[in-house]
Amino acid sequence: MGRRAQAEERGGNPADTSEADPRRWKALSVTLVAGFMSLLDVTVVAVALPSMQRELHTSAPAIQWVVSGYALTFALVLVTAGRLGDALGRRRIFLLALTAFVLCSAAAGAAPNVTLLVVARLAQGVAAGCLAPQNSALIQQMFRGAERGRAFGLFGATVGVSSAVGPVVGGLVLTLAGGEDGWRWLFYLNVPVGALALILGVRLLPRVEPGRRERLDLPGVALLGTGVLAVMLPLVLAESGGVRRLWWLFLVGAALLVAFARWERRVGARDGQPLLDPRLVTSTRGYAAGAAIATLYFVGFSGVWLVFALFFQNGQGYSPLRSGLAVTPFALGSAAGAVVSGRLVERLGRLLTVCGLAGVLVGLGTAGAVLRLVPGGAAVWWAAPALLLGGLGSGCVISPNITMTLRDVPVRMAGAAGGALQTGQRLGGAVGTAALPGLFYMVLGHGGHHYRTALAVAIGSGLVPMLCAWGLAVYDWLRDRRAERRDPCAPEVSHSHTHAGHG
Repeated sequence: MGRRAQAEERGGNPADTSEADPRRWKALSVTLVAGFMSLLDVTVVAVALPSMQRELHTSAPAIQWVVSGYALTFALVLVTAGRLGDALGRRRIFLLALTAFVLCSAAAGAAPNVTLLVVARLAQGVAAGCLAPQNSALIQQMFRGAERGRAFGLFGATVGVSSAVGPVVGGLVLTLAGGEDGWRWLFYLNVPVGALALILGVRLLPRVEPGRRERLDLPGVALLGTGVLAVMLPLVLAESGGVRRLWWLFLVGAALLVAFARWERRVGARDGQPLLDPRLVTSTRGYAAGAAIATLYFVGFSGVWLVFALFFQNGQGYSPLRSGLAVTPFALGSAAGAVVSGRLVERLGRLLTVCGLAGVLVGLGTAGAVLRLVPGGAAVWWAAPALLLGGLGSGCVISPNITMTLRDVPVRMAGAAGGALQTGQRLGGAVGTAALPGLFYMVLGHGGHHYRTALAVAIGSGLVPMLCAWGLAVYDWLRDRRAERRDPCAPEVSHSHTHAGHG
């Protein structure tokens, strides 16, 4: 196959056959900063909801939309935005989305009432959802081989740490800003950081564009969007009884997603341009297993942090900042584990995910037991080593799983593939953040306000989907081992495929 044909298969510009961009690491830092801001905004605002409610004189269900509305629109656009990046150019979509994110952040900070605040947050969620899949796609485009593993390690650290440090950052900003207006700075701080990232992005992001324009699969967009909306809406409204009132939407959502899958197979069979190519699931090594692992893991991972916040703030009387600091060992461990695992993933492969999930299970399980059994403030200190172990394990789950899931995806489908992977994460996160706090409150209601028991039950329940993810990771690892024994050249084939995926 000639150089031009190889470039077309990779999904890049046929004329682009040069070596890797020497500015790729600087460009990566820009995308990671933008990604950190967008993911941090999922959790950082939660600690400020009481002060928002008081200043804006609104109800608890209305102010909850500041968090849930952002998470909802974020998840809705991920796959479509990734496909747009594949078709129209990732650099272009990234810069447009970052501009919109900065403007919406400023609008949210200046909102005079809850209606305008929620509208700004919905729009901000759309912008964040357009940013997110470009991150993983640009890594596929800019890096190859072992460098790609290190880049995904940094990306995984960004995903994990942004989720874990949200309560700490939110509490710190509220403490420094002070007053009822302090919550506005949670949005205003995005403006200078985002503007600087935008300026650097214009200078550093690669200008490689797709070699051909493709038609967007509008029926696929409609089916997927309405299906995800139907599944997520009861979950984001869980605190106001959404699951009880809107349970039937789960059935509607499942039917729409099945219809989406059938439509995509039909479009692909006709040599059309599906929104999400079915071959990602059926023919791309590691993608289906990796997406399932990510979804299951985020059910427990996302919900556990809300449970910790409820336990420390409501049960132990901690301030938002102190509550966030209590779980900082996990965040530190997650960052360290992600960076180190990015350097090991090419050598250890899925085994790294297996070991990481085991570390999370042991670490969080031990932390839950310690906080249940050890009395007084000493429990936090005794739980810190277990949380650190859990964080190290988490760092070896998120970034290696991203690498293993996307390593064999052709770059021409990288945006849609990354968007679908993150959609699974967001759906899993929505389930976890609805189910685990709900279980926490249920135990409290039946147990006479025994916060320690409620914490232990909720954490134990969160470990169940993580245990399922571990079992799936073990299965995928053993399958790779069997394939390697049958064909000793298989690992090298996989790595060469990864190199060929460079755009």
